[in-house]
Amino acid sequence: MKKTFQLKVENKNKDRLVEAIKNEIRKYIKRERRKPLPKDADFWNFDCKFAKDDEEPYEISFVDVTKSIDEAAAQDCNTFYLELVAKSAKKTVRVKKDNDEESEDVNDDFEDDTEE
Repeated sequence: MKKTFQLKVENKNKDRLVEAIKNEIRKYIKRERRKPLPKDADFWNFDCKFAKDDEEPYEISFVDVTKSIDEAAAQDCNTFYLELVAKSAKKTVRVKKDNDEESEDVNDDFEDDTEE
């Protein structure tokens, strides 16, 4: 999805317009996630770019999309540009470090003084 959204439309409430835009974005994300994954992928990830009015688009994280829309609405921008590109991704396995013994020592030092 590569689209420029209007935040100021005549005879439309700004708050309702923002909610309608967010709803359209959520519907797009759900539609993209329903597509079948390639065999070597675990989930769909999104590359996101955002720009207010006539600025140059910059990359944002996926979780900051709605936050950026709210920020543009709060700053009274006329338009904003949003680019969401779905890509397949593979989960990475985290390797546990050998710090488990240290964390157990910290828990052993805790004493409850309320039972006196």
